Amino acid sequence: MRSRALSVTNAPSPNHSPSVMVRDLGRPHVLEGQPGQPERSTPPLDFDAIYEQQFDLVWRTLRRLGVAPAAVDDALQDVFLVVHRRLREFEQRSSIRTWLFGITLRVASDYIRRGRRLENTIPIDVELRDQQSLDPHEQHARSEAVALLYAALSELDPDKRAAFVLAELEEMTMAEVAVAVGSNLNTVSSRVKAARRQFEAAVRRLRAKDDWRAR
Repeated sequence: MRSRALSVTNAPSPNHSPSVMVRDLGRPHVLEGQPGQPERSTPPLDFDAIYEQQFDLVWRTLRRLGVAPAAVDDALQDVFLVVHRRLREFEQRSSIRTWLFGITLRVASDYIRRGRRLENTIPIDVELRDQQSLDPHEQHARSEAVALLYAALSELDPDKRAAFVLAELEEMTMAEVAVAVGSNLNTVSSRVKAARRQFEAAVRRLRAKDDWRAR
């Protein structure tokens, strides 16, 4: 059974407009048949469409993996630069989402290594920029739930955290997670089970600590 703390984990990312740098790359990555070769049976992939459709997914995944709020915009930019550069190489043997997760995991890992000393010093209320429509009680409850989520996630090691985020929060299949993280199915399944136990234990402990402080 999944933790009740997961109920707020799909909050939308902040409002965004397409990045100037990414947009200025143009549209060279619409896949087309090459001269002298048969037409592909799969539909073409368009970079602009991928950017618009997957922006929120990449943004929240970077945060869930532990990229500091101040670095998320730069990390997201790097993800889509890689997507733009490599889109012609994508053979559509897996879903675009799985392929995109693999890129996001690698970029997140680089940023976390670079910014580990800063990640615990930056407030996480940047996650809650879309709360104007919520009343004060809802805002407070959501803020607490998001804080609890990130605090519990921060106790997982990088491999377990990645597998847990993809399987539990993004609800990917174990097979998809295995492709995204570049590991075998048994290893991924073990990581998710261990991460789930550790995450739920962390949630219970953090809630107990908050209850004790509230007395």
